[in-house]
Amino acid sequence: MLTRLKANSEGKLAKQICRVVLDQFDKQYSKELGESWNTVRDVLISPSLWQYAILFNRFNYPLELEKDLHLRGYHPILQGSLPYYPKSMKCYLSRTPDRMPSERHQPGNLKRYYLLNAASLLPVLALELSDGETVLDLCAAPGGKSVALLQCAYPGYLLCNEYDSLRVRWLRQTLESFIPQSLTNAIKVSELDGREMGAAQPEVFDKVLVDAPCSNDRSWLFSSDSQKAACRIHQRNNLPVLQVELLRSAIKALRPGGLLVYSTCTLSKAENQDVISEILTSNSTIMPVDISAIARTCSQDFTFAPTGQQCSLLVIPEKGKAWGPMFVAKLKKSHEYRKMAMWIFLRSTRAEGSYGKIVDLIH
Repeated sequence: MLTRLKANSEGKLAKQICRVVLDQFDKQYSKELGESWNTVRDVLISPSLWQYAILFNRFNYPLELEKDLHLRGYHPILQGSLPYYPKSMKCYLSRTPDRMPSERHQPGNLKRYYLLNAASLLPVLALELSDGETVLDLCAAPGGKSVALLQCAYPGYLLCNEYDSLRVRWLRQTLESFIPQSLTNAIKVSELDGREMGAAQPEVFDKVLVDAPCSNDRSWLFSSDSQKAACRIHQRNNLPVLQVELLRSAIKALRPGGLLVYSTCTLSKAENQDVISEILTSNSTIMPVDISAIARTCSQDFTFAPTGQQCSLLVIPEKGKAWGPMFVAKLKKSHEYRKMAMWIFLRSTRAEGSYGKIVDLIH
């Protein structure tokens, strides 16, 4: 079941590819991506080609490190490419595979940077955060996107939710490592089943991020337990059901006029475009938001595969731009359904005396 990769030139321990997962990916993605799959496959099975971006922590800004990275040939990504790119967010990368050492967690000391797949910033940027907004990160662990959100703006309230009790400890530690005490009153961690969030906090949030549980292509390929991997592949068809349920809950938690971004780290069409299509066809309150301009303006740093949807993007890895997989879709909750609901209520009550007054209010 397992095929051993060659150790890289630095003599690090070789990883193992799980053959049952690779076979499934070959079968599915060669159909969905066509010839592009060969290029993507080469990167995914070769960790020596992987790249890691360095997201600076603005709450403990590493000026000396920034100078050093410039000397080593690192460059900032995305800056100036998007009209809503926040000046407070700084992320650097090298065009060659190079990984900075991770900083250790030290209680009371803030880390200077966070290592991440650069494509992970796209769903955060797509939210277009502004200071003072109420924000929900529905599936927040391990916390990288929550940290990135806080590099963009100072939310009035940020709820970081994670249902898995083990992962929530990881989330809390990440936040403690990057966020100063002065912001802790504006940030809360909850452990609610994401499918129940909409009922628990209806129409509370200006912005919602749903970085959904998915068949994480990079990590699944290196599953150490072949039986567990086979079970994952077998149960994979259940994931879109969960993802749709999480999105429907997120929509309920989103205020009218608010923005929702859905993301995964899989190439799977069933978990990406098909989930968004299901939401758009079954929910009249949700409108797609065109983000195709991101693909045009960010092509220098990322490679995009067509999705057939203007409201979504799919980042695929290739040598030299080994970012992704990352699927991003942007949606907006309409104001119109609230007006319609009010009209129905007024017609049912036939309260003619108050009818005109309330009609004035909803317009």
